[in-house]
Amino acid sequence: VQLQASGGGLVQAGGSLTLSCTASTRTFTDYAVAWFRQAPGRDREFVAAISRTGRNIKHTDSVKGRFTISRDKSTVYLQMNNLKPEDTAVYYCAAEQVGNNGYIPTASTNFDSWGPGTLVTVSS
Repeated sequence: VQLQASGGGLVQAGGSLTLSCTASTRTFTDYAVAWFRQAPGRDREFVAAISRTGRNIKHTDSVKGRFTISRDKSTVYLQMNNLKPEDTAVYYCAAEQVGNNGYIPTASTNFDSWGPGTLVTVSS
């Protein structure tokens, strides 16, 4: 499946952005989806993931209380509030077709479909 992330941009610290991830399939609800990010000079890291039904979600500790992953039938969202300069990175959405409604993959190696990324820059 082909993925497309959008919604990145430049925002001041304390501001908000919402990222969106869409897919080339009509059965996006067959996929668990995650957001990862990669800052300059750093490894790609897990940010958040959501099960195919949306019932189960997981966020990395550094974004808990600030970021929220959600989905509808065609789009997965990452609502980002109270952004910090350390959130500056290219954000990627990734998807894995799964049969288990509650399964939430979090390792990058679990995912076989990746979007091209969207840049989020947070100024201090």
